[in-house]
Amino acid sequence: MKKSEFVALVAEQTGLSKKDTEKTVDTAFAMLGDVLARGDKLQVSGFGTFEPKARAARTVRDPRTGQPLEVAAALIPTFKPSKILKEKVDAK
Repeated sequence: MKKSEFVALVAEQTGLSKKDTEKTVDTAFAMLGDVLARGDKLQVSGFGTFEPKARAARTVRDPRTGQPLEVAAALIPTFKPSKILKEKVDAK
């Protein structure tokens, strides 16, 4: 599903205009990014938890040349679905 299809679906369910719905969806995802960038986690009851996780620095090999490359440590966004969401997806 594309973002525009998702926005149309939410607009239909809420009765809001597509323009207002798109602004709300964009703002929600932007704020989610800001929360994770600060190093905080976001728990949405019945949906799941978004959380930044630390990935350690490591050495990898370039598959073309076989030369070792250093990959810097980084924070990566992760998502852990709630039990309710897992059951809902599995039931389909």
